[in-house]
Amino acid sequence: MGLFVLGALTQYVGAALAVGLFGAMPAVTVAWWRIAIAAVVLLAWRRPWRGSREWWWRAAAFGLVLAGMNVSFYLAIDHLPLGTAVAIEFIGPVTVAALGGSGWRQRVAIGLAAAGVVTISGLGVDWGNPGTGVGLAFALLAGASWGVYVVLGKRLAMRVNGIDALAVGMGAGALAFAPIVFTTAGGALASPSTFLAVVGVALLSSVIPYVLDQVNFGVLPAATFAILLALLPATALLIGIVMLRQVPTVGEMLGLGLISVAVVLANLPVGRAAGPA
Repeated sequence: MGLFVLGALTQYVGAALAVGLFGAMPAVTVAWWRIAIAAVVLLAWRRPWRGSREWWWRAAAFGLVLAGMNVSFYLAIDHLPLGTAVAIEFIGPVTVAALGGSGWRQRVAIGLAAAGVVTISGLGVDWGNPGTGVGLAFALLAGASWGVYVVLGKRLAMRVNGIDALAVGMGAGALAFAPIVFTTAGGALASPSTFLAVVGVALLSSVIPYVLDQVNFGVLPAATFAILLALLPATALLIGIVMLRQVPTVGEMLGLGLISVAVVLANLPVGRAAGPA
């Protein structure tokens, strides 16, 4: 459980650090550096080319979805508070988890998640800000990408080591998005402090939490995992308050609460948890 909490904290501290870099370069470029640096670290560590490569195309597809999710999320937090964007993004994995079941909890979960998004969109955000609509659209796109990421990741994990697949996938994602950021990537090299911040974003938001996810896989009981997962939007909200001075509105808090309950309902096991998920 401690590793899960550590991974959540590092991931959103990294996201808050990324927001501070948006003034030096576009959000898409910051996201690309996160992916590229993480790819270099993971490839150097795992060296996946030493084994079979027949699964690489699947890992590449997985990586393209992962890269798209990260880019969409960074474009979302460029226009929305961190906690709000994370809460809306959860619509993707909640939907995937709920569709995997057929009980009343799964149906209620989808309804609550949708109600949470509507609450945040209608009552929580400032529509006087011209970027609000763009931020909401990218947060929803990030959520949809996250849902696809979950499905592809599960299928890939059945064939190959998860961290090896992540290394190859991130490499593919970095190559795919490189042409888009070719003219702006140099912003990360403007000063040593800027580059160190970019490296920090990659390590905190990608390398550390994704590796910890692999450690946690199959260890936490399903019920515990569901509750901890539901705390992630609140964790992002707290990081946003402390690091970015983003004070949530009542509508944002209410929407986040609805989505957190939806996460618990969608991920709780059917009946009593008999052991690790």
